[in-house]
Amino acid sequence: MTEPTAEVKKLEAIIRNYHGRKLRIMEVCGTHTHEIFRLGIRSLLPESITLISGPGCPVCVTPTGFLDEALFLCKEKITICTFGDLVRVPGSEMSLADARRNGAKVRIVYSPLDSVEYAADHPEEQVVFLSVGFETTTPASCIAVREAKSKGLTNYSLLTANKTMENAYRILKDSVDAFLYPGHVSVITGCRVYRELLKENISGVVTGFSGEEILTSLAVILKRASEQKPFFENCYPRVVTEDGAVFGRRIMEETMMPCDAQWRGLGTISGSGLKLNEEFKAYDARIKHSIPAVSGHGNPLCHCGEVLQGRMRPDECVLFGKGCTPEHPAGACMVSSEGACSAYYKYHM
Repeated sequence: MTEPTAEVKKLEAIIRNYHGRKLRIMEVCGTHTHEIFRLGIRSLLPESITLISGPGCPVCVTPTGFLDEALFLCKEKITICTFGDLVRVPGSEMSLADARRNGAKVRIVYSPLDSVEYAADHPEEQVVFLSVGFETTTPASCIAVREAKSKGLTNYSLLTANKTMENAYRILKDSVDAFLYPGHVSVITGCRVYRELLKENISGVVTGFSGEEILTSLAVILKRASEQKPFFENCYPRVVTEDGAVFGRRIMEETMMPCDAQWRGLGTISGSGLKLNEEFKAYDARIKHSIPAVSGHGNPLCHCGEVLQGRMRPDECVLFGKGCTPEHPAGACMVSSEGACSAYYKYHM
């Protein structure tokens, strides 16, 4: 095992020796959740610090109704292209994996452009890409639909569940004292969004993914919280800039427009979703394939919603490790590689 550097030891001491007021810190990003567990960072925290896993896993916050919409398309003999994590997430009655076993065409792709290429090579099939994600991955979906339009494809569309994080922070602000803001999303948004949140007394730091970067962010939160006033700091300056990825944001603005969105566990958050704008309306799968309105219903014993709100630890759910495992998941938080339940299972079981 590598010996910790002097800087890491210093950061660990700051965290261990904290004697200030009780703090609730939410790590929003699922990758942060897994890294914090993998590195044993939770074991450093004094009892006064509660680290909460938040809704930063895009697959986890995608509601059951979205899966039901995709399953409707399967019944209509439409080819589904999707990333792998989404295939095993349960819908109201079954998952896409179940539908595939029953003969549905469900293809795993590694980028949205792969789905465009598939549609171009199979003009006899109607192809729908399941566009799920936050600001990090949404630009790629926008590029894909623009590519489909430029090729004149009439057999391609997106089923969108794209979301933006800003209003989710506002919904959660009373449940936490500070956020560990997600590094990947922040690459796109830049720091300006967090400075706007700071005006609303919402505190947090942008965080990287190495052990030292996470420890630095926690130490900064403990120091700044002692000042008894709202704060923001960018602790990932080697990657995250003030303005972020201007091109990525511009292509989203030119392809999609804000809408209200349903989040698993958080309900409907105003203006937190993205859908294709009028120019690309012909590529909206809901319109193109006349998808009926569905609300979706999950397993009533599954508490993914409470986990995503930080109101329950995964191991407090009655199904955890029994009726819900990575091999037989009852909810999205156990399926996704970024899910809090999968992190708890991997590092606690």
